[in-house]
Amino acid sequence: MKRSTVALLLLTAMAGLGVASSAVAHGRSVSYSSWELDDAGARVRARISRLELTRLGLDPAVSQRDSDRVGELLVSELELTSGGRRCTPVAPPLARPASEGWVVYSWRLECPDAGELRLTSRLLLDVAPTHLHFARASRGGRVVERVLSEAEPSWLLEAAAGSTRPALPGTSFSDYLVLGVKHILSGWDHLAFVMALLLLAASIREVAGLVTGFTVAHSVTLGLAALGVVRPEARVVEALIGFSIALVAAENAWLLAGRGRGIPVVATGALATLALVGSGAVPRSAVIGLMLFTGCHFALLGASLRPARLRVGVAFAFGLVHGFGFAGVLEEMSLPAERLVPALFGFNLGVELGQLAVVALIWPLLRGVARWLGGSAEQQLGAVLSAGICGLGLYWFVVRSFA
Repeated sequence: MKRSTVALLLLTAMAGLGVASSAVAHGRSVSYSSWELDDAGARVRARISRLELTRLGLDPAVSQRDSDRVGELLVSELELTSGGRRCTPVAPPLARPASEGWVVYSWRLECPDAGELRLTSRLLLDVAPTHLHFARASRGGRVVERVLSEAEPSWLLEAAAGSTRPALPGTSFSDYLVLGVKHILSGWDHLAFVMALLLLAASIREVAGLVTGFTVAHSVTLGLAALGVVRPEARVVEALIGFSIALVAAENAWLLAGRGRGIPVVATGALATLALVGSGAVPRSAVIGLMLFTGCHFALLGASLRPARLRVGVAFAFGLVHGFGFAGVLEEMSLPAERLVPALFGFNLGVELGQLAVVALIWPLLRGVARWLGGSAEQQLGAVLSAGICGLGLYWFVVRSFA
C-alpha cells in the first residue's frame, strides 16, 4: 500500500475520533419516573443520569447547590395536574441512593382538586428535543407505563367524572415498535457496527448471513436482559460495543491489505498491555479474553480460504453484546411481567425493521460506488471507511472504559 494511502488512513482514523467525541458526548437521552397515585395525590420517584444533567451544567456530586437545583428541576419539569390545577410538593425533594452515574430523587405531591388527572414531562426538551421520559403510574395494584416525548409530552391518567374523553392507555405494542425503530436509528454505535459488517459483503447472500447472525444473537440477549435473567454491567457492555466496532473495522482493513502480521500483532499487543496496566470498567479477565479472542480470530481468518463464514460467527458473537445494549431502555423501566412481553416483542421487532431499513439503504449504495470506482480505488475506499469506523470504535471503547 502506498505511503500516501497509509497517511490518508491515519487521517481518516483521527477524523473518526473527532466525530466520536461529539457522538459519544451524549448518547440516547432518557429519564425515568414512577408515580404511586392515591386519593390525596402521589408519591414520585424520578431517575436521571448525571451525564444528561451536564447538558444543563449540573452535577449533584460536585456541590449541594447543584444537588438542590436538580431536585427543583425534576419537580418543576415533571408536572402532575388534577382538575387543571398543579399538584404541589409537601416538602423539598430528597436525594436517594442511586447506582453509579445516576441520581434519584423522591417527593410527595398533594392534589387539591378532584378531576382530570394529567402527567406532563418537559424534562430536558429545551436542550435535547429527542429526549424520552419513561413514566410508570400505579394505583390499586394496576400498573401502566407510557413514553413521553416532545411530540407527546402529556399523559391523561384519569378522565374527569362524566367526561367522554377516555384516559390514554399505557404505551402500546405499536408504540414500542416505533420506539425500537427510533432506538436503532439514533444508536450511532450500533449503526457503525452494521456499516463495518457490510463494507466487505460481496453478495446479497453474504449480507443475509451477517444480518441473520447479528439479529438472532442480539434478540436472544435482549430478551434475557429485559426479562431479568442476565444483568451485565451496563458500562462494560457499552465499552465492549465500542471494541466490537473497532475489531470488525480493523479486520476489514487487514483483509484489504493482504492479511499481513501488522494489525493482529498491534491489536493483541495493545490488549495485552491494557490487561497489565488497565483498571477501567472492563475487568482484567475480560480484557485477557478479548486478547485471546482477537488473536485466535485473526489466526483463523488467515488460514481460511472463505473468511465470509467466519465473519458471520463474529457478527453472532458481537450481536450477543449489542443485545445487552439494546435492552438498556426496557430493563431500566422495570415493567411488570404482563407488560414486559408485548413491550419486548414490539421493541425488538422495531429494532429489526430499523436495522433492515439501514441495510437496504447502505449496502446497495456501497456496491454501486464500488462498481463505479473499480479496482484499487474500491479497495482504498473500503480501507478509508474502515479506518474511520475503527477510530470511532476505539474512542468509544477507551472513553467508556476509563471516563
